[in-house]
Amino acid sequence: MPFEIVRNDITKMRVDAIVNAANRSLLGGGGVDGAIHRAAGPELLAECRPLNGCETGEAKLTRGYRLPAKYVIHTVGPIWHGGTHGERELLAACYRNSLELALAHGCETVAFPLISAGAYGYPKDQAMSVAVDAITKFLFEHDMMVYLVVFGHTEFLTSKKLFRDVQEYIDDVYADTHVRKNVERSRGRLWQRDESAALDLDVRLGASYSEASMPDYAPNPRPSMGMPDWSSMLKRTDEGFSAALLRLIDEKGMTDAQCYKRANVDRKLFSKIRSNPAYKPSKPTVFAFAVALELSLPETKALLNKAGFALSHSSKFDIILEYFIKRRYFDIFEINEVLFQFDLPLLGSGSNT
Repeated sequence: MPFEIVRNDITKMRVDAIVNAANRSLLGGGGVDGAIHRAAGPELLAECRPLNGCETGEAKLTRGYRLPAKYVIHTVGPIWHGGTHGERELLAACYRNSLELALAHGCETVAFPLISAGAYGYPKDQAMSVAVDAITKFLFEHDMMVYLVVFGHTEFLTSKKLFRDVQEYIDDVYADTHVRKNVERSRGRLWQRDESAALDLDVRLGASYSEASMPDYAPNPRPSMGMPDWSSMLKRTDEGFSAALLRLIDEKGMTDAQCYKRANVDRKLFSKIRSNPAYKPSKPTVFAFAVALELSLPETKALLNKAGFALSHSSKFDIILEYFIKRRYFDIFEINEVLFQFDLPLLGSGSNT
C-alpha cells in the first residue's frame, strides 16, 4: 500500500519495475510496448527473444536496461470481444500475475499502464474498474507502492453518471455560496440605510435561510444522561490529530492495518502519525482517514479541526469530499478517480503527508 493514479510517461517512472502491455510474441510493437522497447534499448529485445512469447493473462520479467526501472514485467492483455469471452478474468490475471512476479523479485514500487485499453479495444472505464479492483485486492495483502500511469485526460470513470452528479453538486454549492454572499451584502447595505426594513427582511428570510444552513445529517436527539463527563470532554478538547485518529480507530472497532489500508496510506506514514502526537498531516490525508473510518460530516469537520483545517465551500476538493461523505459513499479508489478527473490531489497515496 498505497495505490496512486498518475499522468506520466511510464518509461520515465523511477520505480523498481514497470509493466509492459506486450503482445504475445514479446518482440515489441506499437503504443506502450514500442515506447518501452525504444527507451530500454536493443538489449531488451535480445533478452525477450528466448522467452518464447507469453500467453494472455500471464507475465514474464526481464531487466530494464536503459530505463530508470530495474525490471520490465511483460504481460499480455486480452483483446476485447464484447466482454463475453472471459476478458475480465484474463485482464485481472494480468495485474495479479504481474504483481506476484514483482513481489517475488523484491520490488517495492511498480508502475502499470492501463492494460488492453488501447489497440486491444477494452472499454476504458471497464479497464480502469478491473485494474483498480485487482490492484487493491493485492495491496490489502501486501505492502507495495503501485502506480497506474495514464496519458492526458482519458475518460475512464467507473460511472459517468457519478462524475456528472459530482459536477452538478459542485455547481449547486458554488451557486448557493454566491447567493448567500449576495444576500449578506444586501442585508448589510439595507441595515445601513433603513433598520426597520432590514429587520422586516430578516424576519421574512430568516426561517428559510436558517433551515437551508442545517446539516443534512443532524444527530439524533439523546435522552438526558445527567452530568456530562467533564474529564473526557477536556481530554478531547486538548487532543491533537494523532490522538483523535487513534481514538476514532478504537471507537470504530478497527485495527491500525485495516484503517491505513482503507485510507490508502502507507504503513510508514501511519507509524509516523502514531508515534508523533504533534504530527501535522496534509488535508488529503485527513480526508483519507475520514473516508476509511466512514465518518459523518460533523465528525469529519471535527477531525479536520484537530489538524488545523476547516471544510471550505471555496475549495472544489472540499466540496467533492463533502458530496461523498454526505452520501455515505466511502469507496476511496472511486473517489480518487473523480478527484483525478478534476486534476485534484488524491486521497492517501505516497505523495500526500
